[in-house]
Amino acid sequence: MLDSVRRLRGARRAQSHAPGWSLTTAVIVAIITLPVAAVLYLALTATQNDWPHLVGTVLPEALNTTLLLGLGTGIVTVVAGTSTAWLVTMYRFPGRALLDRLLVLPLAIPTYIAAYCYSDLFDYAGPVQTELRALFGWTTAADYWFPSVRSLGGAVFIMSAVLYPYVYLAARATFVQQSVCALEVARTLGRTSMGAFWSVALPLARPALAAGVALVVMETLNDLGAVQYLGVETLSASIYATWLQRSNLGGAAQLAAVMLALIVILLTVERFARGGAKIHHTTGRYRAIPFQDIEGWRGYAAALLCSLPFVVGFIVPFLLLAKFAMGHVSVAVEGGFLRAAWNSIFLATLAAAAAVGLALLISYAPRVARTGFTRFAARASGFGYALPGTVLAIGVLIPLAGLDNTIDAWFREVFGISTGLIISGSIAALVYAYVIRFLAVALGGIEAGLERISPNLDAAARTLGETASSALWRIHLPLLLPALGAAGLLVFVDALKELPATLLLRPFNFETLATHVYAFAALEQVESGALGALSIVLAGLVPLIVLHHAIASGRAGGEG
Repeated sequence: MLDSVRRLRGARRAQSHAPGWSLTTAVIVAIITLPVAAVLYLALTATQNDWPHLVGTVLPEALNTTLLLGLGTGIVTVVAGTSTAWLVTMYRFPGRALLDRLLVLPLAIPTYIAAYCYSDLFDYAGPVQTELRALFGWTTAADYWFPSVRSLGGAVFIMSAVLYPYVYLAARATFVQQSVCALEVARTLGRTSMGAFWSVALPLARPALAAGVALVVMETLNDLGAVQYLGVETLSASIYATWLQRSNLGGAAQLAAVMLALIVILLTVERFARGGAKIHHTTGRYRAIPFQDIEGWRGYAAALLCSLPFVVGFIVPFLLLAKFAMGHVSVAVEGGFLRAAWNSIFLATLAAAAAVGLALLISYAPRVARTGFTRFAARASGFGYALPGTVLAIGVLIPLAGLDNTIDAWFREVFGISTGLIISGSIAALVYAYVIRFLAVALGGIEAGLERISPNLDAAARTLGETASSALWRIHLPLLLPALGAAGLLVFVDALKELPATLLLRPFNFETLATHVYAFAALEQVESGALGALSIVLAGLVPLIVLHHAIASGRAGGEG
C-alpha cells in the first residue's frame, strides 16, 4: 500500500515537470500570436508615415461610426436578450417552451446575409416601399419619407436582430442557475416580481451580460460584408478599402493597430463590468423554478413580445432567402454554387481538425506541466477570437509573405529558379487564419471536457507505466470524443460563415459559400446568391440547437 502511494506521488511530481509539453505549448502560442505582432510591427515600421493623413481624414469618421455601431447594437441586444430570457425563464405563457428554442435561431444568420435580405426588402425598389407607393398613390421618393436601411441606424437594427442571442443565451444560462431562495427572500421583503428582477436577478447576471455584450460588440467590429453593403464606414471597412482599393498595406496595418487597441479597451471594460464578481450557491439544495402563470391577453402579449425578435431576426430573412433560392437554383449552380460549397466544406473540415488538435494539446498541457506558463498559454491562445477578420488577414499575410520571399530567395541562389508565392494566397493561409480565429471556440469545449476527468486518473495511468502522451491517446481521447466532436462542429460552422478573412486571403479565383454570396450581392443580385446563403444558415442551425439544449437543461434542481 505504501509503495502504491509513493508511486502515485511520484507520478504527480513527474506530471508537474514536463518540459516537452511546455515547449510544445510555447511554440503553438507563438504561432497563434504571430499575426498580432506582425500587425504592430508593420504599423510602427511602415515606409510611409500615413498617420497624419489617417488621423486627419479616415480615422475620425471610421472610429466614431464604429463606436456608435457597437454602442447602439450593444444597447438593443442587451434589452432584447435580457427581457426575453427573463420572461422565458420565470413565467409560463402560451408558446413559452417553443419560443425558448426559437429565440436562439437568429444566430445562424450571419450579419452580412441579414443585411442583404433587409436591404432588398426595404430599399426603394423593394417590396415594402413598392406596396406603400401602390397603396397610397405615391409616385416618387419625394412624395413620402421612409427610413433608409443603408445607414448607421439600419446597421444597428440589422445587427441587433441577429446578434441578440449572444445576450439571450448568457442571460438565460444565468437566470436558470440563479438561486430561487434569493428571489423569494426579495419577495418576502416586499419586492414585486419586477422589483426582484431589478434588485436581485439583474445584478447577479451582470458578469454574464457583460460577456454577452462583449461578444456582440466584437461581432460588429469583425463585420465587413454588412457594413460595406449598407454604406457604413467602420474601421473594418476602412482597413479593407485602404489595403485593396488604395493599395496601402502600411496604412491598413496602422488602422488595424487602432482596432487592436479598441479590442483591448473593450476586453478591459468587459472585465471591469464584471466587477470581479464570483457568485456561488451556499447550499447544495436546488428547487425547480416556480413559474408564474401569465393568463389571458397578458399571456398572449408576452408571447408576442418574445416572438418579435425571432421573427425579425430569423423568419423574415429565412423566408426571403427560401423564396429567392427556389426561383434561382439554376442561376446559382451555373454561378459556381457547387464548387463554392465543396471549397467551403473542405476548408471548414481542415480548420476544424487543426483547431481541435491544437486545442487538445493546449488544454492537456496544464494537466501534465502544471506551471503558470501553461495556464497562461491556454488563456492567451483564445485571443484570436477577438481579432476582426480584416486585422487577422493582415497579420497572417505579413509573416507568410516574408517566409515566401525567404524561400524564393534561397531557391534563386541555390537552384536559379523562382518559387513565387507558395504559402501566402493559398489554402494553407486560409486554414491558418481560421484556426487562429476559432481556436477559442474549440478550447472552451475541450477544457470543459477535461475538467470532468479526474486528475487521479492521470496519476493512476502513470503508475501503470503510461507516459503523458500515451495516457492522452489511450485514456483521455476516448473519454473526450463527445467534447471533441462538439468543438469540431462549432469550428466547422464558424469557418463556413467567415467572410472578411476569406475575402482577403483566398487564392485567386477561389470561392467559398461566403464569398459566393458576397460576389452576387456586390452585383446587386442577392437572389442569385440566395441558395448559398440559405446553405450557410441551415448549416448554422445544428450547433445552435445542441448548445441551447445544454443551457436549457443546465439547472441542477429541475426544469429551467
